Amino acid sequence: MFREILSGTFIFLGVFFIVSASIGIVRLPDFYTRTHPAGKADTLGQIFVLLGLVIYEGFSLVSVKLLFIIGFILIANPTATHALVKSAYISGLKAWTKDKKDG
Repeated sequence: MFREILSGTFIFLGVFFIVSASIGIVRLPDFYTRTHPAGKADTLGQIFVLLGLVIYEGFSLVSVKLLFIIGFILIANPTATHALVKSAYISGLKAWTKDKKDG
């Protein structure tokens, strides 16, 4: 019973972070600010969901595989976000400023 409540809490937190990252991607003005919620909140949401599944599953081979996936996400998502932002910066993409007009 306690394990199911704890896993449900982790999964709910993960879904909250994923939804808030999605809203941030839609609402923020330019590429650089949009990559922040995509890189941070989405990674945290995925980790919380997978940790909830690990807690729900208990100690088994499936939970070990999920922990390996969490480790991969911790390495791959920030690295990919950094590579995207660096390539955009090198290619000359300008950041949004307040004096620019929309559209």
